[in-house]
Amino acid sequence: MVDRTGLAEFLRLRREALQPEDVGLPRGRRRRTSGLRREEVAALCNMSADYYARLEQERGPHPSAQMIAAIAQGLHLSLDERDHLFRLAGHGAPARGSLSEHVSPGLARIFDRLADTPAEVVTELGETLRQTPLGIALVGDAARYRGPARSLGYRWFTDPDCRALYHSDDHDFLGRMFASGLREAVTRRGPGSRAAHYVDLLLAGSAQFRAVWEAHEIGLRPKEFKRYVHPVVGDLELQCQTLLDPDQAHILLVYTATPGSESYEKLQLLSVVGTQITSTSTGLA
Repeated sequence: MVDRTGLAEFLRLRREALQPEDVGLPRGRRRRTSGLRREEVAALCNMSADYYARLEQERGPHPSAQMIAAIAQGLHLSLDERDHLFRLAGHGAPARGSLSEHVSPGLARIFDRLADTPAEVVTELGETLRQTPLGIALVGDAARYRGPARSLGYRWFTDPDCRALYHSDDHDFLGRMFASGLREAVTRRGPGSRAAHYVDLLLAGSAQFRAVWEAHEIGLRPKEFKRYVHPVVGDLELQCQTLLDPDQAHILLVYTATPGSESYEKLQLLSVVGTQITSTSTGLA
């Protein structure tokens, strides 16, 4: 059963404890609010300001687990705080570790400061949890995928359009790398894991995957530079920096281009036209 009083109090206190700069928002010169405004939190959680306000006012419907997860992420809660929020809302606490999709506050704070850079937070299976606007402009909106297709490694062997974004000379290596990563995840998580389920599906449905899986390669890592063939700005060569959250098995990927290079200029162009691309295109990644 939902504890409306406890839920409202906890939400209000956590909102007031956050500052705009904590979540990548400008403070503004005339700001007098203690912490974040309700409408700012609602925007961070991708919900209406009215819906969020009713929760703080002990009104409204029983929030779903999906809504509570969004609020926990928007408020940059720790795992303990997230679990507490779920219980206040009358839900069981979600899984932790490799199955968790809750981005840690530390990783989220770094991510929030990368608004002008292609970046994303992914799971160990390549399932995108968060993308910056320029990240969406670069590889498409990964949030639209459901089920196994959320994993880039799974899409690589099942969706030909997925491979079109990457330079053809890299296709062989990338296929081997995705298979290597899946094998490591299965070894780490066990035969009943989501990684093992993806492998079973791919073995049954992809001859290409079966071929690279049988090679039993381990330890293949991304090359220093990734080469993209973007449908609007053309060829891009980007360096990918990674930051690992070991507790959640989440990875922050940040893509940059060498200043002064052709790819750097194209990335600047993409930052200008990116809004138009993301509003009209859904099939890049």
